[in-house]
Amino acid sequence: MPHVIVKMHPGNSEEKKIQLTEEITQAIMSVINKPEMSISVDIQEIGSDTWMDEVYAKDIQPKMDSLYKKPGY
Repeated sequence: MPHVIVKMHPGNSEEKKIQLTEEITQAIMSVINKPEMSISVDIQEIGSDTWMDEVYAKDIQPKMDSLYKKPGY
């Protein structure tokens, strides 16, 4: 705990995904004081052709009232 799922379009290098994972991990450790060994991060690449159906309609739109950061699209 916690487990973070990042859904994003494909195209970022493996190095960028590792950097993103490290920065998310550091933020969790710093802000909510969780040990590194308790943190997991999953990066899922979702194509732009399926984003609206697979992510927006299922994960974003139904939870708009509880999102801490809302998209601007």
